[in-house]
Amino acid sequence: MLQSALKTTQNFIAGEFCSGSSQKFFDNLSPVDGSLVSRVAEASEADVDRAVRAAHKALTGTWNTISLGERCDLIRDVANEIGRRFEDFLAAEMADTGKPHSLASVIDIPRGAANFRIFSDIVRYASEHVYHQETADGLGALNYTVRKPKGVIGVISPWNLPLLLMTWKVAPALACGNTVVAKPSEETPSTTALLGEVMNTVGIPAGVFNVVHGFGPGSAGEFLTKHPLVNAITFTGETRTGEAIMKVAATGVRDISSELGGKNASLVFADCDLDKAVAGTVRSAFTNTGQVCLCTERVYVERPIFDEFVGRLKAATEKLRFGPPGEKDTDLGPLISRKHRDKVLSYYRAAVEDGATVVTGGGVPELGDTFGEGAWIQPTIWTGLREDSRVVREEIFGPCCHIQPFDTEEDAVRMANDTQYGLAAVIWTENLGRAHRLAPKMETGIVWVNTWNLRDLRTPFGGAKQSGIGREGGLHSIEFYTETTNICIKN
Repeated sequence: MLQSALKTTQNFIAGEFCSGSSQKFFDNLSPVDGSLVSRVAEASEADVDRAVRAAHKALTGTWNTISLGERCDLIRDVANEIGRRFEDFLAAEMADTGKPHSLASVIDIPRGAANFRIFSDIVRYASEHVYHQETADGLGALNYTVRKPKGVIGVISPWNLPLLLMTWKVAPALACGNTVVAKPSEETPSTTALLGEVMNTVGIPAGVFNVVHGFGPGSAGEFLTKHPLVNAITFTGETRTGEAIMKVAATGVRDISSELGGKNASLVFADCDLDKAVAGTVRSAFTNTGQVCLCTERVYVERPIFDEFVGRLKAATEKLRFGPPGEKDTDLGPLISRKHRDKVLSYYRAAVEDGATVVTGGGVPELGDTFGEGAWIQPTIWTGLREDSRVVREEIFGPCCHIQPFDTEEDAVRMANDTQYGLAAVIWTENLGRAHRLAPKMETGIVWVNTWNLRDLRTPFGGAKQSGIGREGGLHSIEFYTETTNICIKN
């Protein structure tokens, strides 16, 4: 079992690591085998206050005096330092999440570095707006905009993609001139703590980036979101938590960006490239053991190819290999915790109780005593459920999908959109006209055609309905992390 270099994971406040005033610690346990990864210092309310005040001081002090070019150079240095310490970040990420080497080494750590690199460039070269205005006296006026940092940003990120999603927020926030107090998930604290070391190494001024560890209500999450010196909050996670944060953010009328849950659908048409559709659905349903907000949990297949699709997806799923994260041929790691596994297994049982046909999976794999205390679970496929079943309606966030046949385009779109969520959708078809016709009809923030999770970091990312508020990515992130002032000069 790979172990994090951080046996004790501390808070990072004003450029220094500290255990915090409460001297309370909690265990960070490996989801692979239940072993202890690290002891994590839980931040008290006083610790969070100190972190926010350190960020506020840096905002109006040292960070404010650095030029845009110098700031963007420092942000790029962060990317380079993550690359230099690639193996440290990889080991920490695998230890916290149990994520396979084949995934974390190709996606999580490289994207963590890339987020700093791309936002350094986007902010450095972002343009402002200029408007020439006619006036009654004929002399005119000139309007132009300037962007200013929004202030202290509270960043709360989830456990499924710890480094990737944390840096997705921290990088544009810092590049835009804000300061940050970050609270990673209590399940995955290690890579965010390592970011503190990186910030010191490259010379980010003390207080610009701070990390507080803990939980939600009555802990660091609540203390951070309700702090009056936090000017905006960005959150990725469960919809109910997002609703609670929105209520707190209303006090002081503070801005919020939230990327929340999903119950994503895939539409598979009879004219698709079936090899690509099956391989793509294996990825979209089971990547990171189904613990990605973009994962597909509902698959709608045109009736003429339904049986063949189900059979081929079953065969491909049963080839996925469980194993330790450090083995490069491991396809599936564990869920994040045994608690989360209990939740997912409750849906597995509910599916059977509602009359589902279990095509494959449905339980816990036999992996021997070595992994007996881990959070392992089988990838699972069902058919035969009603559209009003809990398993079809509610986000499960595990390696599972339900497959339903359809007869017409209208039926497929109607069933796909019949959900409280609206994050992502996938359409598999070789008919370009159909793709262009149906994609705008999907009530989601993202639609992929003949692919899944192909991301250009300049494009908008976010959801509709109960999948969130706001967009991140490229200039869309800059809109959130800055305040725009219009300046009007009369000639």
